[in-house]
Amino acid sequence: RVEHDESEGDVPLEQVMPGDTLRVRPGEKVPVDGKILSGASAVDESMMTGESMPVEKAVGDPVTGGTLNKSGSFLMTAERVGNDTLLAQIVRMVSQAQRSRAPIQRLADRVAGWFVPAVLLVSAVTAIIWTIYSPAAALVNAVAVLIIACPCALGLATPMSIMVGTGRGASAGVLIRNAEALETLEKIDTLIVDKTGTLTEGKPRLASTGGDPEVLRLAASLEMASEHPLASAIVEGAREKGLTLAKPENFRSMPGLGVEGMVDGREIVVGNRALIDHKSIDASPYLTIIASLREKAETAVFIAIDGHLAGFLSVSDPIKANAPQAVQKLRAEGIRIVMLTGDDRTTALAVAKKLGIEEVEAGVLPAGKRDVVERLQKQGRVVAMAGDGVNDAPALAQAQVGIAMGTGADVAMESAGITLLHGDLNGILRALHLSRATMKNIRQNLFFAFVYNLVGVPIAAGVLYPFFGLLLSPMIASAAMTFSSVSVITNALRLRRVRL
Repeated sequence: RVEHDESEGDVPLEQVMPGDTLRVRPGEKVPVDGKILSGASAVDESMMTGESMPVEKAVGDPVTGGTLNKSGSFLMTAERVGNDTLLAQIVRMVSQAQRSRAPIQRLADRVAGWFVPAVLLVSAVTAIIWTIYSPAAALVNAVAVLIIACPCALGLATPMSIMVGTGRGASAGVLIRNAEALETLEKIDTLIVDKTGTLTEGKPRLASTGGDPEVLRLAASLEMASEHPLASAIVEGAREKGLTLAKPENFRSMPGLGVEGMVDGREIVVGNRALIDHKSIDASPYLTIIASLREKAETAVFIAIDGHLAGFLSVSDPIKANAPQAVQKLRAEGIRIVMLTGDDRTTALAVAKKLGIEEVEAGVLPAGKRDVVERLQKQGRVVAMAGDGVNDAPALAQAQVGIAMGTGADVAMESAGITLLHGDLNGILRALHLSRATMKNIRQNLFFAFVYNLVGVPIAAGVLYPFFGLLLSPMIASAAMTFSSVSVITNALRLRRVRL
């Protein structure tokens, strides 16, 4: 929405030029990169930074194309458009990482290049030798060699296991985008995990309250009139506790600070430390508690009633219920776990401590996430990256195996080789077990195919005739060839019953 000479109008995004003045209304996405000229708002930048809490923006603050304007309306000046935006740069990084990934060479592919010429040579030699000693048997034995060496089992060994394995994974909520990801996953020794939306739920929730329950009721009643995500968390938390909320009056929102108004005839102020100081309210009784909340990765909200501090609330992004157990199991598998996040280090360390993760990379932007993956790869590590946001896409593409949460952004799933449908961290364990079972099954199939040919071809050529007088009929060779294919298929079908 472009502003021209005190009038506004919608134009196609490709027509926006640097220097244009744009209007961004509540609930809209920021169209391009730029700076705020007037107004204020809370902007959800989680798709870029991984930080679940919306960021307060005021005049002069930068805003990024693709992020979501949550509450206020503001005017901005366009600075970077089209291919120059941060989002476009992320897309380019994803594309480059995907193109740079070398294809995996399979054992069966390498053998196949030599197998067919070798069999033709053996068949020709068999025909020549038998022509000398028994011309009548020469053609029969040469044909028997060709039939029994038909590379059906060799050709079926890998794709059958992959097909059954990916089907088994889909039934367990693990979608395999390509066989390379499934093959490489069993080799990983390092797992990088994004925090927001992967280890945590990615949605702010009321964590704790300080003060009388009536304080929570009054604060939640006032916040009903606010569109801020923290307000939604407070209201939802109060309703979960069964509190009956009242209708607020004289509501006023102060972007970047908080809200104030009247509830049941009482003056209520709900906001951050800056708002409390602005109202000249003494917050010292709670400062020690508030500092401890930050160490627990919780955001503090002060509540004042009739000009006096009455209590506080804390809002947090809860850790997924199964995350600690999943992290423990992954470490038991011998996998090094690194938590990667755009959050500040204090918050990141608090979450890592709860999960038992020792290595933390905090305050990392999208390009930096890819750099972390690249750095570990240069150390000789085989890296898997698990994430769910646009900001994770470059790292997902750079890693040997990208694992996306199905509850996340489409670009993350497009960049990943494996998608966990339910966003369940235990899905990584299921994917790992599936990879190991599938690759074990492929090796078994290749063993069957190779041993069958190593034994069958010499017998068909007549190597046992001088000792036992045995020759292999082409009909028996055909039956043996069919049996080898059936054995490979039957072995692959066992993957349907593998426990994940």
